[in-house]
Amino acid sequence: MRARDVMVRAVATTTPETTVEKVARLMINLRISGVPVLDRNGQLAGIVTEGDLLRRAETGTERKRSRWSRWFSANSRLAAEYIKSHARRVEDVMTREVVSVGELASLDEIAQLMETKRIKRVPVVHDGKIVGIVGRADLLQVLASGGVTTADEESDRLIRDQLLAELAGRTSRATSARGHGLVAP
Repeated sequence: MRARDVMVRAVATTTPETTVEKVARLMINLRISGVPVLDRNGQLAGIVTEGDLLRRAETGTERKRSRWSRWFSANSRLAAEYIKSHARRVEDVMTREVVSVGELASLDEIAQLMETKRIKRVPVVHDGKIVGIVGRADLLQVLASGGVTTADEESDRLIRDQLLAELAGRTSRATSARGHGLVAP
């Protein structure tokens, strides 16, 4: 099986200009844990996840550092943590280096990426534009439905397409023949 076979095609997305509060409401309302971020051209620019919103000043969960740890932490890291916990827009909290796959990525490739990168979802892209998303639950769905068959997928797909084309041809011929009074209804 491939990404295209299990991906969710109706993907909720957001923009870098969206407020953190609005994207949090979107995630809650849709019961999703991550939202791809698209730039003005519809290209994948990042992703914002529950993890990106975990440490927030509004909820009192921002990271607190002891005086000693401040001496040993790089100023750039402290600044980045502050921005992430106080930012108002998605572009300031989103993960910019998004791991994505193409439609033909195998489930094994996707599972390996999730495992090694410690991520819960992988956007599926075509020419830089998002066409779907595969989450851990989508892989579990394959398991729950009996797993992947060992038959050659492309061969199965070709046989299916030929069968559907043949059936469509017979239907259109029969409809045409009925229209000309050649076949009894």
